[in-house]
Amino acid sequence: MLSPSIPSTVLMILTDMASIFANMLVLLLFAYNPKLKTETSGLALNLCACDLVLGFTVLPFGIHNSLSRERHYSRDGVPCQLMGFLYILLQLGSVQSMTWATVDKFTEICFPLHYAQLFTKRKTCLVLCFLWVYCLGNACLPFFGVGSYTYSQNTFLCVPDFEPSSKSYCVVLIAVGVIVPITIMCSLYLYIIYIARKQGLRGTFECNDQHCYYVPTKNYFKSSVVLLSTALCLLVCWMPYITISFYKTFTEHRVPPLADAISIWLVLFTSAINPWVNTVTQKKYRKALKDSWKKLKQTLQLPFFSSSASSSTQGLKHFFIILCCLTF
Repeated sequence: MLSPSIPSTVLMILTDMASIFANMLVLLLFAYNPKLKTETSGLALNLCACDLVLGFTVLPFGIHNSLSRERHYSRDGVPCQLMGFLYILLQLGSVQSMTWATVDKFTEICFPLHYAQLFTKRKTCLVLCFLWVYCLGNACLPFFGVGSYTYSQNTFLCVPDFEPSSKSYCVVLIAVGVIVPITIMCSLYLYIIYIARKQGLRGTFECNDQHCYYVPTKNYFKSSVVLLSTALCLLVCWMPYITISFYKTFTEHRVPPLADAISIWLVLFTSAINPWVNTVTQKKYRKALKDSWKKLKQTLQLPFFSSSASSSTQGLKHFFIILCCLTF
């Protein structure tokens, strides 16, 4: 009979591989496409870094435990406390980074004339500093007696222990750290969709130095579909975890192991889909990906140590090989 932990192990392995590959791909795009480096690109890179580190630390920890059938970790042990700390630090960092990246996108679309003044390199650095101070503060709360980290046999991970005695910790962590950012993101996405719909009905002309051209309504429709899909992905991945966390905290009933495992896996799965919904769905990233793919195909046709290949071309090939090794 198939062990219940086998599907969980397979899902975690696939999620880990997808997370590493997708986030390394985003790093590759930034490394070989200087046009992507803007005043606020640090927000997207910070999101990518959080999800990538999660793929190299927390997910392998869970995979190891599920394969070795680990059933117990000391609640006060260093491994469990460290993994619980990283889990909260990186997940909060990911959510906060995506929120600020959404605010940046919203400002660029809705306030284009003031965008350069509202989002500068200095302000982006201040946002990132505030973001990490906030995430570190929340992740360190259990070390000061507010909440605790415990090993979950359902998920093979060390996670926050939501129980009736830690209601304030749950409110601070889930309500403020997750629900508020997700609500802000979904609200901004819906407002952008509303603006896009108005523009589509009214019709728009875009101009460059040479001529003006009409923007078809279907372009706005496609953008709206992408934004709506992004909002739905956020809700689908986070709502089960939020619901179960509050259920554990404000009731004394036990949560079914399967529901607990699925809710945690959906949250971890965001590390694999964030690069796609936040970067690759944007036109400039798709163009950069297409250009990089063309360069890569040209590179693979050259001898590995050919003197005719430029240093950047050889570097692209080396990076691609490293990416494949790290992923598989």
